[in-house]
Amino acid sequence: MSYRKDLPREFYRRDPKIVAANLLGKILVRRISDQLLEGIIVETEAYYGVEDPASRARDGMKRYNMLMWGEVGLAFIYNVHNNWMFNVVTHEPKGVGAVLIRAIEPLNGIETMMANRKTRSIKNLTNGPGRLTRALGINKELNCVDLTNSENPIFISEGKPIDEREICRSHRVGVKRDLDVELRFYIRGNPFVSKTRVI
Repeated sequence: MSYRKDLPREFYRRDPKIVAANLLGKILVRRISDQLLEGIIVETEAYYGVEDPASRARDGMKRYNMLMWGEVGLAFIYNVHNNWMFNVVTHEPKGVGAVLIRAIEPLNGIETMMANRKTRSIKNLTNGPGRLTRALGINKELNCVDLTNSENPIFISEGKPIDEREICRSHRVGVKRDLDVELRFYIRGNPFVSKTRVI
């Protein structure tokens, strides 16, 4: 049993851009055997349905993206350029969407994360979506896992509240076409926010 409080499913049953902002400061937890690898979520991106040219759902429902239409609070994991992308399904009722977790600030299990990444640089350990999934040992096997249940091998729990004044926005990273609205959210001044414009 985890010592952290799970986020309820209703947290995710909202507009993806609201959830993306509200996920900042929450704790991403990866359980491997008896060890917990944990980090503060410091950077996210919101994605929508067929109206979103950068979304996995832009071409309609397919086998690889059907989770975006389904129950909220589940992990949605896919591969881009040999990197696993870790998302959580979030949308309003009858909606479509997900939030990509782009970066975390390592809290616990840092030595294991470094071993997984084969690096001793904590600054560059989890500051990007591919880096954080390698550090936490996240792959396709965790696709569809319920992130609202702390008994599972990966979940998201309550963290510290983030003042709205500390939340910055920008357009999403590395997309060929984007919506007019800024859908990337990150914590101002956090050293673990990704600095690069590519994955």
